[in-house]
Amino acid sequence: MTGVAVLGATGSVGRSTLAVIRRHRKRFRVVAMSARRSVGALERLAAEFGTGDIAVADAAALADRPDLSSAGWRSGPAGVAELGRLPGVDVVVNAVAGAAGLPPTLAALESGKRCALANKESLVAAGELVLAAARRGGGELVPVDSEHSAILQCMAGSRPDEVHRLVLTASGGPFREASAEAMERADAATALRHPTWEMGAKITIDSATLANKALEVIEAHFLYGLPYERIDVVVHPTSIVHSFVEFVDGSVISQMGVPNMELPVLHALTWPRRPPDPVLRNFDPVALSPLVFEPVDETRFPLFRLGVNAGRAGGAAPAVFNAANEVAVDSFLKGEVTFTGMAEVVAATLEVLDGRTASDLREVLRVDGAARRRASAEVKRIRA
Repeated sequence: MTGVAVLGATGSVGRSTLAVIRRHRKRFRVVAMSARRSVGALERLAAEFGTGDIAVADAAALADRPDLSSAGWRSGPAGVAELGRLPGVDVVVNAVAGAAGLPPTLAALESGKRCALANKESLVAAGELVLAAARRGGGELVPVDSEHSAILQCMAGSRPDEVHRLVLTASGGPFREASAEAMERADAATALRHPTWEMGAKITIDSATLANKALEVIEAHFLYGLPYERIDVVVHPTSIVHSFVEFVDGSVISQMGVPNMELPVLHALTWPRRPPDPVLRNFDPVALSPLVFEPVDETRFPLFRLGVNAGRAGGAAPAVFNAANEVAVDSFLKGEVTFTGMAEVVAATLEVLDGRTASDLREVLRVDGAARRRASAEVKRIRA
C-alpha cells in the first residue's frame, strides 16, 4: 500500500484527497495528516483513518490539549514539515495554504518523496529552490492543480523539445462580465461565489481577481521549463477544458472533465497509472457544450498582469507578489480594502521592493516577511 501524508487535511483539497482515499482503501493508507488549527476535525479524521502522526501548524491550538501533545502530536511549521520525512510516507499531498507550504515541499523532496503539490506558492516564491531540492533528494514533483495536471497528462510520452506552447484556462471568476464600477463595489460574499469550483476562501478570491492564474503561469514556468512567452492564458467560463498543449507540429491536445478536484488528486497519487474510479466517470460532451474561450482582460484584472510581470522579472519579485497578495486578500476578506484595492496594495509593494534577490531559503523568508510588512503598511495607508 502507498503511504500518504495529507497536509492541510481539513481544507478543500485535503477533503478531496481523503474522499479519493476512502474509495481506494486497498491502495492507499493515510500515514500522517496536518491542519492549521482544526484540532477537533483532525481527531475525527485520525480515528477514521487510523492515523498516528498528526501535526497542527498553529501551536497555540494545542495549548489547552496537553493530552494530544503527550500522545505525540506535533505542532508548529517544523512539525508539519517533519511529517513529510517520515519513513512510512511515500506521497506527500501538500494542500497547505499560502507560503507556509514551502517548508513541507522542500522537506518532502529532500527526503525522496513524491510531492503531490497543490500549494502553488512553493514554486512561485522559491521555484529554483524547489527544483534544486528535488534534484538533491531524488524527490518527485507531481502537480495537483487541475490546469497543471491537465498539462502533465497532455504531455505524456512527449519530449520537452516537442512542446511549442502551453495554454492555461481560467473560468474568469464571478466578475468575468462585471463592469469596473461593479468590481469596485464588490464585497467578499460576492467575490466568494465562484461559478464553477468549490474552494477555500483565499484561492477563491485569487480566482476572482485572476491572481491565481498569474500564480499558475509562474508555476508552469518551473514545472515544465518553458519561457513565459510560451505560456498563455484564455478565459473558459465552464471550466471543462483544463488546459491545452500545442506541439511544434501544430497539433493541440487538451484535457477535459467536469470541475472536480478529486480527478487531479487521484492522478497525482497514482501517476503515471490510471486506476478505475466509480465516481469520476460519465463525461457528457453534449450536455457540457458549447465550449467558449475568451481573452483575459488585463485592464479589469490588473493582478493577473502584475503577477505574470513579477514572474518575468524573476529574482525575489514572485515571492514579493505572492506575499503581498496574501496580505491583500486577507485585508479584503476583513473589509479593510476594496476588491480593486487589492491590486493597489500589491503594485505598491512590488514597486518598493523592486530588485531584491532570493537565492536561498533564508533570503526567500526574509523577502516574504518584508513584503508582508510593506503590504500591511499599504493597507493602513489606503484605509487612512
